Amino acid sequence: MKKRLISLLLISAVSVFLFAGCGNSEEEDVIVLRVSNWEEYIDEGDWGEDEVIDLEEISICSDTGVVEDFENWYYETYGKEVVVEYSTFGTNEELYNQITMGDTYDLVCPSEYMIMKMMSENMLEPFSMKFFDESVEENYYVKGVSPYISGVFDDLSIGGEQLSKYAAGYMWGTLGIVYNPEVISEEEASHWDLLLSEDYSKRITIKDSVRDAFFAGISIYNYDIIMDEAFTCSDSYHEDLTTMLNSTDEVSVDAVEEILSRIKDNVYSFETDSGKADMVTGKVVANQQWSGDAVYTLDQADEDGVTLCYAAPDEATNLWFDGWCMLKNGIGTDADKKHAAEAFINFVSMPENAVRNMYYIGYTSVISGGEDDTVFQYADWCYGADEEEAAEAGETLVEYPIDYFFTGSEEETGDYTILTYEEQLTRQLFAQYPTKDVVDRSVVMAYFDKEGNERINRMWTNVRCFDLSSLWR
Repeated sequence: MKKRLISLLLISAVSVFLFAGCGNSEEEDVIVLRVSNWEEYIDEGDWGEDEVIDLEEISICSDTGVVEDFENWYYETYGKEVVVEYSTFGTNEELYNQITMGDTYDLVCPSEYMIMKMMSENMLEPFSMKFFDESVEENYYVKGVSPYISGVFDDLSIGGEQLSKYAAGYMWGTLGIVYNPEVISEEEASHWDLLLSEDYSKRITIKDSVRDAFFAGISIYNYDIIMDEAFTCSDSYHEDLTTMLNSTDEVSVDAVEEILSRIKDNVYSFETDSGKADMVTGKVVANQQWSGDAVYTLDQADEDGVTLCYAAPDEATNLWFDGWCMLKNGIGTDADKKHAAEAFINFVSMPENAVRNMYYIGYTSVISGGEDDTVFQYADWCYGADEEEAAEAGETLVEYPIDYFFTGSEEETGDYTILTYEEQLTRQLFAQYPTKDVVDRSVVMAYFDKEGNERINRMWTNVRCFDLSSLWR
C-alpha cells in the first residue's frame, strides 16, 4: 500500500508538472513586443465614415489602427501571435531617461541625434541580414524607403558603422518658419534673423529646444559665409555647410549664446507645443516649427479661415528624421522578438500604411514605395489641382517636381511632378515635400561629443535660466 501510494503521488506530481509545462508553452507562444513611440505619432483608427482616401487602385481608410492591424497581419503571415505593448514619450530625452532608469522596450522611435547617441553607447541591436533582403516579399521597408532618405542614412555613421545598420526611417522633414503672410513677407520669413526683428518684437515664438534654437543661432552667426557665392558654389558646399552648422567650438557657442540671448529678449516665448495654437489665433505672427507640425498648423488655420505659410530659410534648414531602433536590453537574444520588431517596421512601411500614418498625423513618411506608386498618388490626391476647375476660378497652376525623393536622382523626369496651385509653393505641399534646392541646403545635426554637449548645454542654461551673458554684454 505504501509503495502504491508513493507511486500515485509521483504520478500526480508529474501530471501537475506536465500540465504546468503545457500552460507555460502556450504563454511562450505569444510574443510580447514592447514599442515606444512619440505621442500621437501613428494611425489609431476610428476614421469618420466620410474619411476615405480614394486613389487609382486602392481606397484607404482605418477602423482599428495600425497597431491592432499589425497584430492580426503578423498572425496571418507568420502563424504566431504577437501582442504589442504600445507606449509613448514626449521628448528624446524623456525616452532616454526612461531606458536608463530601467524601463524596458524592444522597439523605439527616437530622432536622428538620439539614435546616434544610442549607437555610441552600444544600446542598439543591429538589424538582421534578412531585413535587407529585397527578395523577401514582406520586406516593405528596404523595398520602399525613399532612395534620398536611404542615402542620408548611409552617409551617417558612428564609430565607423552606418546608421542604416541600426535604424530604419519613419518620418522626416525640415525646420522652418510658419508665418502670417498678411503681416510678414516671404522674403522676411526666408531668413533666420527674423527671430531678431524688432518689427515683430514679442510676436514671434521659437522652439524651447536647445538643438533647434542652436541651429537658428549658428545659421545667423555664419550668415555672411553661408550666403557668399564662393561658398555656395564650392564643390564641397554641403560638406562644409554641415561642418559649420555642427560646430561646437568655444568661439561658435559663445557667439550663439549672445545671439540667442538677444532672441530671448525679442520673442514672445520659447515654446514646446503652444506655437501652433498661437499662430492660428493670431497671438503671434511667426513661429519656428518642424515641417510636420507646420502642416497641422496650416490645416487648422484653414479651417478657421486664416491663411498661413511655411518657409525654409535661405541660409540652411535642419533635415531631421525619426527612426525605428531595436534595443539590446529588450530584444536580447530573443529571435522571435527581433523578428516581430523587424516585421513591425515592415508593416508600417507598407505604402498604404505609410499613407494612413501621414494622413493621421500630418508628417511625411520616409517611404516612397519603390515600384508601388501609392504614396505619390496620395501626395497628388492631397495637393494636385484640377485644370478645368482652376481655369474657371482663374487660379494659377505650377508644376511641382519631387523626383529626388522618389527616385534619388538629380534629374526631373516629370514622372513625379504634381500639377498644383501656385500657393502651394509656400504651403502644405512645400512643407511636406520640400523642393530640391531646400534639401540641397539641409543639414542633419549630428550627435555632439561629450565636450561639445557640455558646452552647448551650459550655453542653453545661461540663455534659458540665468542669461549670464547679460552680465558682460
